Amino acid sequence: MKQEIHPDYQQVLFHDTNADTYFLIGSTLKPSQSKEYQGQVYPYVTLDISSASHPFYTGEVRQASNEGRVANFNRKFARFAKKKA
Repeated sequence: MKQEIHPDYQQVLFHDTNADTYFLIGSTLKPSQSKEYQGQVYPYVTLDISSASHPFYTGEVRQASNEGRVANFNRKFARFAKKKA
């Protein structure tokens, strides 16, 4: 293996803010923040979503809209259809 070409591999603390869950994972990221976790200081990265909060992994059902795209389009542009008639 060539020397001086590989990034530094270190333990990084990831924090899923939605689920308030911490993950300690090996990574080559070099975040500017650090945080103490279980008595040691680690580089720290916040996440909006991870396997702890993603609906696919948690089984939660989240529905963004009850209507489809066609219904939204018809509602938005209904006034133009009335003018032509």
